[in-house]
Amino acid sequence: MACIWRDVETVLPATKPEFPLLFSEVVGPSVLVLLELSREQLYSSLDPPACVDNAQVIIDYSWEKLNTGTWRDVDKEWRRVYSYGCLFKAVGMCHGEPAQATVQEAIKTCDLGLLMGASILDNILQRLVAVLKKKMQLPRNVEERDQPCLKKLKKDRTPEPRIDAAVSVPRVKCPALETFRSGFLEPQKPVILEGIIDHWPAFREHPWSIDYLRAVAGCRTVPVELGSRYTDEEWSQKLITVNEFIDRYIIDKGEGGMGYLAQHQLFDQVPELKEDIRIPDYCCLGEGDEDDITINAWFGPDGTVSPLHQDPQQNFLAQVVGRKYIRLYSPEQTECLYPHPSQLLHNTSQVDVENPDMVQFPDFVKASYQECVLQPGDVLFIPKQHWHYVRSLELSFSVSFWWS
Repeated sequence: MACIWRDVETVLPATKPEFPLLFSEVVGPSVLVLLELSREQLYSSLDPPACVDNAQVIIDYSWEKLNTGTWRDVDKEWRRVYSYGCLFKAVGMCHGEPAQATVQEAIKTCDLGLLMGASILDNILQRLVAVLKKKMQLPRNVEERDQPCLKKLKKDRTPEPRIDAAVSVPRVKCPALETFRSGFLEPQKPVILEGIIDHWPAFREHPWSIDYLRAVAGCRTVPVELGSRYTDEEWSQKLITVNEFIDRYIIDKGEGGMGYLAQHQLFDQVPELKEDIRIPDYCCLGEGDEDDITINAWFGPDGTVSPLHQDPQQNFLAQVVGRKYIRLYSPEQTECLYPHPSQLLHNTSQVDVENPDMVQFPDFVKASYQECVLQPGDVLFIPKQHWHYVRSLELSFSVSFWWS
C-alpha cells in the first residue's frame, strides 16, 4: 500500500490554483472557510487525521442541508459541498500506508458522494475510485467460496409457470424499426423482442455472474431494498457493499431475509457494467435524446416481487441473467386493479396478483391481462402506463430502459 498516495496524487489537480472552490451565496462564509482549510491541508500534507476530521464536519453539515425538505428542493450547491467533503475525507484517508479496511472506507466515502452529491472536478470521485479499486485485494479462494453456494442457488430454482397461449405476450425476432413502430409502439401493445441484445458484452466478452459482479463492483457501496416488495410494512433501504449484499441476501438469504438491488445510478457508479450493455436501437423512435433515457439495474434472488404498478414512460426490460414471470394489464383495466388511494402509491395496485383477496377486490377477476416468462436475452416492451407485476423465478439480473 506504500505507493497508493502517488497514484491518488495523479487524480488531483496539480496545484491549488487548479482546484477551484466556487460557490453561490447559498453556501455561507463559515463553510467556505472549512472547504479552503481542507484544500490547504490537501496540498501541504499536514496532519492527515485533521484533514479527515475537517472533511467530516463538511459532510455532516451539508448532509443536514440535503435532508431539509424534499430532495427536489435541495439546492445543488449543497450537493456539491457534500461531494467536496467526501473527496477531502477519502483523500485524507490515503496518506501513509493505509490498511485494506481504510481503503474500503475511502471507496465507500466516494460512493456516498456519487450517490448523494453532485459531479465535481470532471467526475473526480469516480476517477479516485478507479485508483483505489486497484489497491483492493480480491477475496482469496473466491471460486471455492462460491461453488457450494451456486449449487444451492440452482437447487432453489422455481418451476416455470404455465402460460396459456391465449394470454401469452407475442414474441418477434429482430423486427425492423418501422415494424415495431406500427405494430407495437403506436398501438401501445406489449411484445417480447428476441435477438436484439445478443451482441451485448454482458453475454459475450464479460458474461454477467456473481463472480463477475464481485470482481467489478464487489467493494462498491450501493443502496439495497430490504423486503420482498416495496409495499410491505417491513420494507426499508440500506447502504452496503455489493459483496455484503451477495453474501447476505443472495447466498444466505435464509438468514439475511429478502434483499434487492434496484437503482438507476449503478451504471454511473460502475462504468465497467455500463460498458457491457447497449441502449436498444428502438429507443430512437422516442421523442427525447439518448441522454434522456433512464437506465435501471435490477439484481436479486428468486422470489423477489415488484407489485402490480405502472410507470409514466415507455420501458424496455432486458433480461440478462435468470428468468422472470411478468403479468401485464392495459390502462383500460385500471378500475379493476384497485390502485392505492394515497398519492404516494397511486401508481401501485392493492391486489396481490398471484394470491388476490376476491372478497376485498371482487372486480379483479374481470380484468383481462397478458403474461410471459422472460428468459435471458429477451427484451420486453412495456408500453407507458401499462400495469405490470414481476416475480423473479431465480437469481436474476435485468436492465430497464425508460424512454419517452
